[in-house]
Order: sequence, then C-alpha cells, then structure tokens
Amino acid sequence: MKQFMGSEFFSASEDSLFHIIPAPLEESVSYGKGTANGPIAIIEASQQLEKWDGFSVPGDRGIFTKYLNFMDEKNANNDAEQFLKAIEKEVFDSLSEKHIPIVLGGEHTVSLGAFRAINSDRSPYKGKTGIIQFDAHGDLRDEYRGSRLSHACVMRRAFDLGFPIFQVGVRSISLEELDLRKNNINKINYIDAYQAVTESINKINLPDDFPENIYLTIDVDGFDISVFPATGTPEPGGLGWYQVLSIIESVAAQRRIIGFDVVELAPCAIHASEFAAARLVYNIMGIVERKL
Repeated sequence: MKQFMGSEFFSASEDSLFHIIPAPLEESVSYGKGTANGPIAIIEASQQLEKWDGFSVPGDRGIFTKYLNFMDEKNANNDAEQFLKAIEKEVFDSLSEKHIPIVLGGEHTVSLGAFRAINSDRSPYKGKTGIIQFDAHGDLRDEYRGSRLSHACVMRRAFDLGFPIFQVGVRSISLEELDLRKNNINKINYIDAYQAVTESINKINLPDDFPENIYLTIDVDGFDISVFPATGTPEPGGLGWYQVLSIIESVAAQRRIIGFDVVELAPCAIHASEFAAARLVYNIMGIVERKL
C-alpha cells in the first residue's frame, strides 16, 4: 500500500510527526457516491506534490500512513461501527504518542472515530478540545434516514460528546439544525458561507473560552464547487482556496491544532479534486508544523 507522498518523506511511525489514516467508509451517503475511493485517490495524487509548500517543507518532520488493520486498498468492509472503532484506536494511539493524526475520508461519519478518541477517558485532550468544521452542511441532525451515524449527523454526535463547535461555510441547513444552533449559542459558533464570502472573511477570532486544542474537520464541499467539483453533495456559493487556508492560519495563530481530517471527496475522471485534496492536506501540515 502506498505512503502519502511515496518515499519522499517516509519514516518510521515513531519518527513521523504526521500520521495519515485512510478511512474509506461509504455507508450513508445520500446523493452522489464514490467517497470510498477518496482516501486512496488522495494518496495517489500526493505522489505528484512538490516538497516545498510555498513557505516550508513540512514533510521533513516525517509522514507515515497507517492503514486500518481490517482493510486493504481493494476490499473494505463498510461497517460503520467497525470503521469508527478502528479509527478511534489509530487516532488515540497517534495522539498518545505526540503525533498529528490526519484522517482521510470516506464519508464524514469517519470523523466521529477521531472525536471519540479525543473524548476518551484516557485522553489528555478530553474536555480541552474544540472542533472547527468547514462544511456546506450543518451535519447537526439527530438522525437522517433512520441512522444516527449518518454523515448528516456527525456534528450532532460531536455536540452530544460535549465538544464546543465553530462552523465555517455552512449554506444548507435544516430547521431542526437551526433550532439547535439557536438554543446553544454558547456551544455552537458559526460564520455561514454568505457572510464569509460576501464580507471576504479570511480569519476568525475564536471566543476567549474556546478550548486551547483544536481538531479541524474539513468536508471538501465547504469549498466552492470550482475548487472541489468531485464531492457527493455539492452546494453552490462556497469558500475559496486561499480563504480557507487563511482562516486555518488564523486558528493556528490562536490555538494548537492537534489533528484534522479531510472528507467527502468522491473522485471523478478529472483529477483536479483529488490533487487539490492532497495539496490541502500537505498545506495544512505546513500550517501546523510552522506553529510548533
């Protein structure tokens, strides 16, 4: 199985700052399909990346790809709980060993494995971590199409676990989700896409009481369709490439990013989206590494 960026920065797991965790779950997608192919497509596209990210060479800190122990590139069992338990273990192990876990989805449900790892009773980050979500959708439904593990429910599960949340780029949200945000203004912060785009917002100021540790969850549909056309539930009017990176820079200047995920890529015949996803992963590595 291939490593992210191949042999460019490959080092032993214990010597790598960054741990890539592919998680090709695709069980509850509700529109376009193909997210199961996302992680491998991102890793394949990463072979074409330059070492220099425009500011530094983040890969010099080491990158190790940790494949889940029950799957291979060609045959993954789409059992949500099995995936989540495996992701939780790998993320917990990486965090415990002072690495930066990077989960590649798969549908957005995979992020719950990381949330559970951070929230584990054995985790030093429990109760000390907030989640910043880039997404076109609220993902705050209690259930969707009979499932509480739907990709449309992943941030509701984070809310249930007690995480403070900051949403950026939302432009499709149900009345149920609007009510949850309205009734929990101290727990769910947000800058929706209309405001972010029309006001050219390139940084966010986190509330004073927002936790010191940050986990980023990035659904590629949070970007404008021109950046990521290959996603299962596209929405017009999203965030720009440099806008998202600038916002993440502003977060890193205020808090410590302990891990992140990139989810909901559904590769198509044109390779632009998977390369953009690989570049996004590497650029965020650079933002994280330069703030250490």
